[in-house]
Amino acid sequence: MNAPGPASRVTGPPPGGVVLLVVALTALRLVVAALTGLVDDEAYYRLWSLHLAPGYLDHAPMVAWAIAAGQAIAGEGSLGVRLVAPLSTLVGSLLLWRSVALLADRATASRAVVWFNAMLLIGAGSVLMTPDTPSVFFWGATLWALAELTASRDPRWWLMVGVTAGLGLFSKYSVLFLGAGIAAWLVATREARRWFGTWQLWAGGAIAVALFAPVIWWNAEHEWVSFVKQFGRTVPKEWRPEKLAELIGVQLLLIGLPMVPFVVLGARRAIAGLRAGDAAAALPLLTGVPFVAYLGFHSLHGGVEGNWPAPLYPSLAWMAATGVGEIDGLSPRPASVLRRLVGWVTPFGLMLTALVYLHVTVPAIVLPPNRDPTAQMKGWDAFGTALEALARAQGTTMFAAPNYTLASQLTARLGVGRVAPFDERERYIDLPVPDPKDLPGPLLYVDRPGREFRSELKAAWTATPLGTVERRAGGRLVEAHPVFLLTRSAPLPPRP
Repeated sequence: MNAPGPASRVTGPPPGGVVLLVVALTALRLVVAALTGLVDDEAYYRLWSLHLAPGYLDHAPMVAWAIAAGQAIAGEGSLGVRLVAPLSTLVGSLLLWRSVALLADRATASRAVVWFNAMLLIGAGSVLMTPDTPSVFFWGATLWALAELTASRDPRWWLMVGVTAGLGLFSKYSVLFLGAGIAAWLVATREARRWFGTWQLWAGGAIAVALFAPVIWWNAEHEWVSFVKQFGRTVPKEWRPEKLAELIGVQLLLIGLPMVPFVVLGARRAIAGLRAGDAAAALPLLTGVPFVAYLGFHSLHGGVEGNWPAPLYPSLAWMAATGVGEIDGLSPRPASVLRRLVGWVTPFGLMLTALVYLHVTVPAIVLPPNRDPTAQMKGWDAFGTALEALARAQGTTMFAAPNYTLASQLTARLGVGRVAPFDERERYIDLPVPDPKDLPGPLLYVDRPGREFRSELKAAWTATPLGTVERRAGGRLVEAHPVFLLTRSAPLPPRP
């Protein structure tokens, strides 16, 4: 059975100028990706890629598979780790253009793509390989499949919705909220409700579940560790309502302040379409409402990291682009202000992103890590070389670190199997990461500045301070890491 929908409005490919801009930005992002060091989490996910599996402690596994694919093509450096990220934004931009052109018009589609690429979170995130990267892509790809479905009235597109949504779940658990959003969209209008009578809708749901099933199986085999870690965050332990204001403020910056009024106008337009029973107009709004509601709730008790809302950004760009069409319905003064503001959206976002690129590639200003999140990308190669020399002088080839972030960064420079992290051993299920309790020593233990050697380690290890090794960028100090030589003060425990 076919449900009614709007006739397709799109003809031909995207305009050449839009394609040229996206390709140029992709080339720039690939250069930045190649020239800059990994952030802590990227170094950690690189460890995952050394043992591909259907699950890991922190997230669903797509990021590991994407890194493995990139390294197979571009090698083991930063570019290999990140190769898929700029390319996925390129393809995702073209899918966004197609989605908006199908349900609005070509001009609105072109604006949506340009504004999507001008968002600071997308510009910065497109040079990093984290679980957000594939989740943004597959969330946007699911919107594209739903747009094709709505425009063509062909229920077979539900099968593609199942594929893209299932791969989104394979990328990050937050894509579960997209499923809730699709359900909300389906029940919201008579036009969309008719899809419940098609077998393809239910088959698409089955495909999504089947693609996510390996992640469920992995969790079942490992005492549900990943589900417990992630879904345990949903339970309030304390209330911090001030974090909601923090969430809103950070997102205003990451979206781009000049774009925000148009997101609001686009949301108003989508609500009007919903009231009129227009499933196409309501699509970008309703599919995101459950996730927005959850993020608002979570911010009241646990805080929300700035990157968490990233999968919503294709929808936000879509609504912002359609919001421009609402200007003519406003009173003269605000309409005049917003018409001028339209011209500032793209240069503001691209200029802010360019400043971030410049900051991470040319370290003219180096701030401590607690004041600059990009500090974790800087100075690791020379730091690793200095550690190697110190280890040789102390007669060891093995290293240790207190936590996964530092251990992962060291492993990226010193080699797999040579760095033993002491904390959170559940992070390394089946990974080629040594356990310090199995090592005879000596170990070169590298710590973060300002920390005393951990007292709980003293029962098994004797720590001899060796001073500090500096991590520098552009001739400026990033961190001075305390280093200790660990020798066994207790024998190795018997093997089971």
